[in-house]
Amino acid sequence: MSKTPEWPRIAVVGAGAVGGYFGGMFARAGAPTVFIGRKHFADSVTAGGLVLDKSDDQERIKIDATVDMSAIRDCSLILFCVKANDTLATARQMAALVRPDATVVCLQNGVDNADQVRAAANVVVVPAAVYVAVSVPEPGRVKHLARGDLTIGPPSKRTTELANIFVRAGISCRISDKIEGELWLKLLCNCALNAISALGNVRYGEIVQNADAKQVMQDIVDEVLAVAGAARVVLPGVHDQASGMAAAMEIATQMAG
Repeated sequence: MSKTPEWPRIAVVGAGAVGGYFGGMFARAGAPTVFIGRKHFADSVTAGGLVLDKSDDQERIKIDATVDMSAIRDCSLILFCVKANDTLATARQMAALVRPDATVVCLQNGVDNADQVRAAANVVVVPAAVYVAVSVPEPGRVKHLARGDLTIGPPSKRTTELANIFVRAGISCRISDKIEGELWLKLLCNCALNAISALGNVRYGEIVQNADAKQVMQDIVDEVLAVAGAARVVLPGVHDQASGMAAAMEIATQMAG
């Protein structure tokens, strides 16, 4: 009988909506997990555990939480979930604390976060395209709305091991040999939807029902594809403006809210 492999010790740097969800899934599965985040979130989790709301149930999960970055010292897997504009400063803060054999997985929006973390912290970094609709209605509570899967890459022994760890925690994880394109594909969808959603105070599902909003989406998609083309980046499954728009529409439908 094969022995169940031990969990790595996991740190979630930037525990909020995305970090809270994925870190919560690991803790729920039994992995030793620590949240490192803002004081109000860490205090709430310390006092009452993480409340994870899913469509079919609600769980309260006991998780260690702190504001102290030194908590990463004993962790071999770090889920890096800070906002993209905090990437470099946070990576520099980690540099003197992270284990030399640790792996950092960037669960962020943007296309160059992994490069920034790698350069600043001198550590192995794996980029991830993250697809999850999740929010923090109040400190210490994470509400899951849709999806919750990752694409990582490129293919290697390390990414295969990582994918297996995510799957053990109930997180769908795919490995891509075109990870740069995957990150740009997520960027395309974010650009096409998020600004309209924020400025109009509307959900994705409302955007795709409005002809004017869809035209703005198409204009944004066209611009992102032009920039990607100039950067010589190929987006998986996207070969023209119509397929780029179809990719954004698919995400809007899946995360209609």
